[in-house]
Amino acid sequence: MMHQLSFSHYIVLFSLFSQLSFAIEPLVQSSYGPVQGTARNDKTIDWLGLRFGAPPVGDLRFSAPVDPTPSPDNKTFVANQFGSVCVSTPSNPDDTTRSEDCLFLNIFAPQNATRNSNLPVYFFLQGGGFASNAAPNWNGSGLVIASGYNMIVVQPNYRVGLYGFLAGEEIKKGGSVNNGIKDQIKALEWVKKNIKEFGGNPNHVVIGGDSAGAASVMYLITAYGGRDDHLFVAAAAESQSFGTQLSIEQSQYQYDNFVIRTGCASEEDTLKCIRSLSPRDIALVNRVTPYPGAQSAPLYMYSPTIDNDLIPDYTYRLLNQGKFIRVPTIFGDDTNGGTSFAPRSTKDIGESNSWLKDQFPALKLDQLDKLNELYPPTNDAFPNSGPYWRQLSNVYGEMRYLCPGLFASAAYRKFGVPSWNYRYNVEDPGQMASGVGVPHVAEAQVIWGPDYVGGPASLADPQGFNRPIIPVVQAYWISFVRARDPNRFRWAGSPVWEIWGSGSGSEDWNRIKIQTGKTEMERVDEGQRTRCEYLHSIGVDIWQ
Repeated sequence: MMHQLSFSHYIVLFSLFSQLSFAIEPLVQSSYGPVQGTARNDKTIDWLGLRFGAPPVGDLRFSAPVDPTPSPDNKTFVANQFGSVCVSTPSNPDDTTRSEDCLFLNIFAPQNATRNSNLPVYFFLQGGGFASNAAPNWNGSGLVIASGYNMIVVQPNYRVGLYGFLAGEEIKKGGSVNNGIKDQIKALEWVKKNIKEFGGNPNHVVIGGDSAGAASVMYLITAYGGRDDHLFVAAAAESQSFGTQLSIEQSQYQYDNFVIRTGCASEEDTLKCIRSLSPRDIALVNRVTPYPGAQSAPLYMYSPTIDNDLIPDYTYRLLNQGKFIRVPTIFGDDTNGGTSFAPRSTKDIGESNSWLKDQFPALKLDQLDKLNELYPPTNDAFPNSGPYWRQLSNVYGEMRYLCPGLFASAAYRKFGVPSWNYRYNVEDPGQMASGVGVPHVAEAQVIWGPDYVGGPASLADPQGFNRPIIPVVQAYWISFVRARDPNRFRWAGSPVWEIWGSGSGSEDWNRIKIQTGKTEMERVDEGQRTRCEYLHSIGVDIWQ
């Protein structure tokens, strides 16, 4: 009897033991091999510099990403240092922090996560105008903590500038175009395959990004005309960017000019020649040039190209036709998204028009005339600025950033998919006095937390008067990641963020205004609505 009891206890204990889920250890087995992370004092754990793609060098330069080779002899990779950041355009030949070999990602997770936790995953794409990785290696542990240790954050690099987006017939035939976007897809595939080992749910990945990262979100939701490969279940675009989109044929000048600058133009196989160049040789000629017929170089030249495949058409047209993945979305922008870009010295309408044409070469004279009518010069006077600086920044901010977000929310609503829209209006005294106002991607500092990514004193100072907005905004975003709805886990006392188009008549244009002490739903005012409706009407004409 005694032996029977002991055996029964053994069976029960074994059953309980077999059902236990042990917390994720720093050592995790990935498809690349075992990787060793670092447990932090804040109850998070991170794995830095995990390779998700083979080094895109040599014959893989200007090619689509491929899977990395598994670790030899199953050797453990110590993931305690960030990987190299991708090379920018223009690039500094002496910059040792950036490299072609840059296809790495970082993972931030709770220490108490288990392999069976199935935590939602926030997959964040940094911005940089597709010219640089402008926010590399942000610390995602703050979001993990703010979520109550209920989510995982993944942050990948992706190729940018010339390495990520050089296009031309030679590249199309012997390599691949839009490799920066394909890098993002490769990283999502890696997450789908591996994230369960880190405590994440491979079937609950929410993509997000700011600026070019938000533009990337747009390209991912419209990829292949809206083909759903089930890599993500929701998407948040912060300060989405609709720049000039060229076809491969229109981009040929970029390839031809680059080949001439490298000295490869006389070679029979120019692609083979530029693939053989050293990174330093490329860096010496890696620069931005004007669009054909333009006076000056644009801010950003290399960017995603219409290839009739991954990117089959202009983003405006794809959205209007419903050629996008049907997942819940957030779109939005800052109040003064153009002030960081428009030249402060702009003194008259001629300079304003010329600069706009440099960015959007398809703009016609009658369209410029209409824009000047819709955006008259302001009477604001700011230090060290020309009288047309704010006029130009207002046009550019709404043309490239704010109005596309409104159009995207409306498109999702039209096809019966929930979308939430916002205007970020958290004012910092110094930025307001300088005329910058509430600038491009300012919301990212609050979403990630200024203690982790920096920010102006009104946010970063522990006693800053804008500190109370941080948990409000973080809760909306974390709720969206966890529940695909910004309201489920919103901050106590914060307003319900209504779905775009949930009102009637003019109230259809409803978004949330995010402002310290004044966060509330608002209707897009008639002036901005009129301006945006015009910009929407010419979006395809100006290659957006």
